[in-house]
Amino acid sequence: MNPFSSRRIILTAVLGWNLANCCQAQTPPAPRILMTPLPGVAVETVVLPKSVPDPLESLNRVVWEINKGVMSGVFKPTSRVYRSVVAKPIRTGIGNFGKNLTYPGRLINNLLQGKWRGARDESYRFVCNTTVGVGGFWDVGTKWKIPKSDADFGQTFGQWGWEPACFIMLPIFGPSNERDTLGLAADIAANPLLYIAPYELVADNPLTWLGPYTYFTYAVMYNDLSDTVGEAVRFSQAAMDPYSDVQYAWTFARKNRVADFQVQGKQDAASLQTLGSVFFTFQNPEFPGRGKTRSALIPATGRNLKFTHWLQPGKAPLIYIVPGLGSHRLGHPSLALAELVYKNGFSAVCLSSAFHAEFMEQASTAAMPAHLPVDGHDVHVALTEIDRHLEARYPNRISGKALLGYSMGGLHSLFVAACEPAKPEPLLKFDRYVALNAPVRLAYGVAQLDEFYRAPLAWPSSERTGNMENTFLKVAALSKGTLRPHTSLPFSAIESKFLIGLMFRFVLRDILYSSQRRHNQGVLQHPIWNLRRAPVYQEILQYSYHDYFEKFAAPYYQARGLSSPTAAALEKAGDLRTYAAVLRTNPDIRLIVNRNDFLLAAEDLAWLQATFAPDQLTVFARGGHMGNLSNPAVQQTILGALAGLKASPSVAE
Repeated sequence: MNPFSSRRIILTAVLGWNLANCCQAQTPPAPRILMTPLPGVAVETVVLPKSVPDPLESLNRVVWEINKGVMSGVFKPTSRVYRSVVAKPIRTGIGNFGKNLTYPGRLINNLLQGKWRGARDESYRFVCNTTVGVGGFWDVGTKWKIPKSDADFGQTFGQWGWEPACFIMLPIFGPSNERDTLGLAADIAANPLLYIAPYELVADNPLTWLGPYTYFTYAVMYNDLSDTVGEAVRFSQAAMDPYSDVQYAWTFARKNRVADFQVQGKQDAASLQTLGSVFFTFQNPEFPGRGKTRSALIPATGRNLKFTHWLQPGKAPLIYIVPGLGSHRLGHPSLALAELVYKNGFSAVCLSSAFHAEFMEQASTAAMPAHLPVDGHDVHVALTEIDRHLEARYPNRISGKALLGYSMGGLHSLFVAACEPAKPEPLLKFDRYVALNAPVRLAYGVAQLDEFYRAPLAWPSSERTGNMENTFLKVAALSKGTLRPHTSLPFSAIESKFLIGLMFRFVLRDILYSSQRRHNQGVLQHPIWNLRRAPVYQEILQYSYHDYFEKFAAPYYQARGLSSPTAAALEKAGDLRTYAAVLRTNPDIRLIVNRNDFLLAAEDLAWLQATFAPDQLTVFARGGHMGNLSNPAVQQTILGALAGLKASPSVAE
């Protein structure tokens, strides 16, 4: 199994990654992993389930980088050509045919695991697919609703009691462990094609493993990889530390335990709807690949910041998309918004969040993002330089210009709108500012997400670790299937809130690591090494967002001469009410929010309604935080907020 093309591991990781993308706001305390607290650091009582030990982390990270290079440099470009030549139905048929041929391995492992019904179902599927499905080219077993029962030797070894003790990153095959590595070898040995060879070849070398039919196995692997390599490469580019995400997710993707999907306790509509943000993604799988990635020189840093754009063939308005906290320009929400506006006649540009390592290391004038006047100005400068680059490269292709930000990106967009008149520099002027689910008070958001992370404390201490692990197993199991909008997610209020809070702690981990690698303040006690991050990650995970402001950001800005370098001052600067006078007088602002967004208090919503005119503010009753963007009514509202920019005729995808 090639995990770079395996939906099990990629979707498990991506599900968690999307939550971080769509719940953008300054966030709360999170899990404590170290058993012994560091001096001066408050002890968290929530302890994450452990991942498989990674004593080979340095070597594994090197292999990961090599794999990533092969995927992006070889498989991605060649698979694009392959997909253009071989139609999707044929690719699906080849995959079905290859899957059908590996039936013996699934049969053997179902029998070895004592899964008699699974062995029976796989046998039924094999007979139906081989006969009616013409050798398995058509998957009639699924059409006839015959259950699948995938089983491999790694699962069998786990069923027999082998608990993995060492995470391994295999060349090409990707994440594994010592148990699954041996299981992979056994799975390969169980492939019947290995034993089909002409008599002459066997006579020359009876031990040969490379009969001519064997190459068909590699062809099927490449065929299956062609449809997923783009997503794998985007994931590796968008996550700040994809290796760590995969390493932790793999633990539960290969856990020898079945998730209990029974929901214990009440459900929380707002957080469940927020988790539904995973359904907001681009519709055309070829759309991301049509974008062009370029870079613009940022004068203050002397470095080049990457951005990705999709320009209409003719003159059209340009929509700049600014994502949420820690999000990348190739994150699913950004790509989905870019596709939405592009399909409706606009050009689109995506750049990374000011809290993402790509922006922090290339365009930030501060080593530590936290002060909105600094971060917002850096974003405005970056947008200006990108616009200059595009105007020079594509003259007479851009008409109106709009700034579209979601969540933290929405806050940055509103800051640009509020501070625009006071800027002495010749920065980019926008014709429209659209903010989706922008928080009003970051301090309130921190408190809410803090409570979300602490949700597991409602469980008895003796059950807490097991319940958290079962929550992760649910995520892993759901990622193997096909999630659709309006799917009922099987999470209790505790589980859905915890998943949101947890994802934000991982975002904070990456922000702190990036900032301290470039400007080590001496707060962290472990060394900051690129190839051996586990110890310092464990230390960082003890710090909450409150700690981030108090122990890292405030001292940093004090050293830079900020007049009021306190966490309270930083939070005030991130409060939209601070800029109310200017925001109230700007007719080009449009806001779209949800009434049950847990980052908006009742008084925040009241302030928005009192500050902005009815034609500037749209309030949806449901959706949580960013959870209803796949709703056609919400998408039409977004497009309506951009109306009047003289869009070109709709472009068919």
